[in-house]
Amino acid sequence: MSSESLVLFFIIGVVLVGGAVVFASFLAPKSFNPVKSEPYECGIPSEGPAWIQFNVGYYLFAIIYLVFDVETVFIFPWGTVMREVGMRAFIEILIFFFILALGLLYAWRKGALKWQ
Repeated sequence: MSSESLVLFFIIGVVLVGGAVVFASFLAPKSFNPVKSEPYECGIPSEGPAWIQFNVGYYLFAIIYLVFDVETVFIFPWGTVMREVGMRAFIEILIFFFILALGLLYAWRKGALKWQ
């Protein structure tokens, strides 16, 4: 890819995104009232400071979920080529599962799966 094509690609991207933003600003309904500028969460007025700490367990639980979600993404292509590749694919997926099991065991030992 030449540098001219890259610059052209960048310019076209900026023009398309900028055009979409401008086009949406003309079509979007506009309503100006004091209620629109108030912060809200599910219709309930917020209480207390906005900068509170959340339990790190929520983040750990989400990361563990993502790891096993990505695992399923890798299992489907493996399953489609398993017969063609043969025993090599089977051994590779066993190694993959072993590494994931070690990660799960580590998270379990550290208490990341306890919901408190």
